Amino acid sequence: MEIINFAETPSLISQYMTELRDVKIQNDMLRFRRNLARIGEIMAYEISKTMTYTKEKITTPLAEMESDVLGEQVVLATIFRAGIPFHQGFLDYFDHAQNAFVSAYRKYREKENFDVFIEYIASPRLDGKTLIIADPMLATGASMELSYRALLTKGNPAHIHVASVIASQAAVDYVRATFPAHKTTLWVGAIDAEINSHSYIVPGLGDAGDLAYGVKE
Repeated sequence: MEIINFAETPSLISQYMTELRDVKIQNDMLRFRRNLARIGEIMAYEISKTMTYTKEKITTPLAEMESDVLGEQVVLATIFRAGIPFHQGFLDYFDHAQNAFVSAYRKYREKENFDVFIEYIASPRLDGKTLIIADPMLATGASMELSYRALLTKGNPAHIHVASVIASQAAVDYVRATFPAHKTTLWVGAIDAEINSHSYIVPGLGDAGDLAYGVKE
């Protein structure tokens, strides 16, 4: 499995990541959502450079010519609720893509133990298509795996791009072990070394859903 870690090469993503993490800045919900979307836009552009293109004949006001157009059918998938602004960044670039939505949530059995449940899925057929799963926080990898397996009920994609803003090293290892290595690429803004007893990434940034949309009851 190929893993692209944007933190290894400083770029504008580094600036947006700093603002997402900084407690003095991140409580501005509008700015937080926009930074998630901007990271999604940059990742979408980088992913687009790995895809196949075909030639299409077009006519300009002056002449006929051949131009490159995307040769893959893309499906953008996201996991509610924190994934919505990140997903929008991808959709801003892959504006002709089909979309899939999965609701995955943690149900705590005890203070530090939880199960992940899939409550909802809406997706087009995936057979032979390029699937991009965008979820900003990849803490344990369990939600990502269950969402992926739920999406597989809609068909077998030709390639899977897993995109996250921040991942723990444990989650990276988990995705590497559970996703088909020959057709999966993992894109992350940063890989943090730890997760705590509540399965939050450390240093991470906190609860991305709450920071984007307000604290839930």
